[in-house]
Amino acid sequence: MLRTKIVELSTIEAAAYRQKLRDGKAGVVILRYDTAQPGLATVNRRTSEPDPAANIDLKVFPLEAFQEAIELTAGMPYSRRGPVKLSGVREEPGTEEESPEEGATVDSAEYAAIVKAYTNKKGELSYDLLNKDFIQFAKSSKVVADMIANGASESEIRDRVIRVKLESLTNNPSLTDAQTQRIVEMLDEVSPRHVFRELNDEIRKMLSQAKG
Repeated sequence: MLRTKIVELSTIEAAAYRQKLRDGKAGVVILRYDTAQPGLATVNRRTSEPDPAANIDLKVFPLEAFQEAIELTAGMPYSRRGPVKLSGVREEPGTEEESPEEGATVDSAEYAAIVKAYTNKKGELSYDLLNKDFIQFAKSSKVVADMIANGASESEIRDRVIRVKLESLTNNPSLTDAQTQRIVEMLDEVSPRHVFRELNDEIRKMLSQAKG
């Protein structure tokens, strides 16, 4: 199971966590203290708003509770854990189990290195610190400077920066483009915004300055 840390809600008597669903989407699960049935909503990637499952009773699991769960788990990294117990209530297995590939990604040295390097004292991934570090590398890299001079695209430069930084963090020189993409997608799912937005903005600025 790929889940974030469990958080306690104030809107209702319940706890919640964010979870990667089988279809690849991110969701939030609410566990009430007074019922064995969990509440599930997917997280809309465009609006970051909850989309409750069709069978969810919004009187038992109000929309405000799902919104609070999304806010409280924003930025928390995924980890692999077994079924959750809450006051004697055991979560029932559902469609939210991860695929073997997703499990391999969250257990990978690359993902673990990102979490270790950029997680703050609150247990949240610091996207400001991450972007600052990646931007600093991009500005100081001769390879990146040569790519800009030779007309490389924003996405080519971005992929190069991310891949080389991950290789540096993990001492893994054989990181593939597919592995890099899966890690970025997982970081995006727990981020309140696109994880490398600041890096993308800086690369666009560097390209613009080169043309000017």
